[in-house]
Amino acid sequence: MILSEPEARGPEEHDGLFLIGGAAAWPVTIMPSAVIVWAKAYEESGRCGMKSKALLSVLIGVVISTCDISLTNTALPAIARELGVDPAASIWVVNVYYLTVTAALLPLAALGEIHGHRRVFLGGLLMFVVGSVASGLAWSLPSLAVGRAILGIGAASISAVTPALIRFIFPPERLGRGLGIYAMVVGVAFTAGPTVASAILSVSAWPAIFLVNVPFGAMAIGLCLLGLPETPRNVRRFDLVAGALCSGLFGFLLAGLSGLSHLVDWRLIAASWLAAAGCGYGLLRREAKQPAPILAVDLFRIPFFSLSAVTSILAFAIQGMAFIALPFLLQLRYGYSQVEAGLLMTPWPATLALMTFVAAPMADRISPGLLGGIGLLIVAAGLACLATLPASPSVPEVLWREVLCGIGFGFFQAPNMKALMSSVPLGRSGGAGGILATSRLLGQSIGAAMVAVCMYVLDVPGLVAAIWLGAAVAICGSAASFSRLLPAIRSPR
Repeated sequence: MILSEPEARGPEEHDGLFLIGGAAAWPVTIMPSAVIVWAKAYEESGRCGMKSKALLSVLIGVVISTCDISLTNTALPAIARELGVDPAASIWVVNVYYLTVTAALLPLAALGEIHGHRRVFLGGLLMFVVGSVASGLAWSLPSLAVGRAILGIGAASISAVTPALIRFIFPPERLGRGLGIYAMVVGVAFTAGPTVASAILSVSAWPAIFLVNVPFGAMAIGLCLLGLPETPRNVRRFDLVAGALCSGLFGFLLAGLSGLSHLVDWRLIAASWLAAAGCGYGLLRREAKQPAPILAVDLFRIPFFSLSAVTSILAFAIQGMAFIALPFLLQLRYGYSQVEAGLLMTPWPATLALMTFVAAPMADRISPGLLGGIGLLIVAAGLACLATLPASPSVPEVLWREVLCGIGFGFFQAPNMKALMSSVPLGRSGGAGGILATSRLLGQSIGAAMVAVCMYVLDVPGLVAAIWLGAAVAICGSAASFSRLLPAIRSPR
């Protein structure tokens, strides 16, 4: 499939929005949101009567692990050029990271329950710092891939236990606000990544994008040692064989989805999925009688939790489709430059971050099923509006549609996090947190694969088809969310 890129229009042709000039416009959007997020975190830590060190140590870990994803994506062309490798081969820098994170999430979540979430989080920060140093000192693509794999283990440790730590830090009546702050930090960090990468690459070579993690990781480690409390442990034996099978299940599953996205030989995709099915069957057989399995099958016996996980996968599949299809659509069909398309994508995550101020407090009073259902209907409407953009859309015509999607996703994200975390026993918070992180990665991978298939079949018009598909998935997700309101399913918590 060959996509022809039209000549990009100049900044003066876009209603003056881009007169600020390229990447320099990003901080205008990002910095106010970042200040608001940290102010809110400090306020909530005071209200909950806890030391701010505990919350800040967690949030700094979340920031560096989230930023790292978009930092690396932005730097891939520079990495390929300076290492002298083909740009397509440099994609493995990203793929190795995602495969490692996805494979390690649930086993690390189980280790958090057994040995304490604080220990796993601290170990994750240490691994993240070591991986950052290894990546920054890499001299070849294979050595960089090794460094990224170590980084992936650290990021998986942080992601696997963060929701559980927040559940222990915040009292039950403020859990929605705590998870809302987590969602805000993720949104702002993800949005800030390209800006930070552009700023670093303008003054230094690509290794600096990894080495910049080191002082922030050290700061988080110090705060963790000083202020993060120990958490109760669910003492049991960790099954190494089950952990390996679980890693194989999600590693092979994601490898197949990645192959589908890159249109590799279908036999390799089928082999990956057969291997995933074999690992899954073996894992279910081995953990059939375990009270707290690594795959958390026991939690899926809770209908409210199961529907919340399904809703999460569907919602993040929508996000995966939109965040890949829209930049291509804005450039290939509507003629915006790469920088302009990136700027036009900012309102969605920025609005999502700010919507947490509205949705998170509501989640402590109103059913997540209702909030999530309404939110995903709004996302469906926003995507339908994006799919029907006029032939030459103005900047405001794009922006209000992005804002609409951000509002809808904001009503879904924090309430759904609370639904997943609060519907399980306290001792199984690690398993729930692992499912929360895995559902996000799995959904985004499915969304990316669907965009690739649409583009392969329909070329550029497939981008519009992918957005329509996202709207249809949003309606399905809304139905799944509303079904949590049924009396037989409604959470007792």
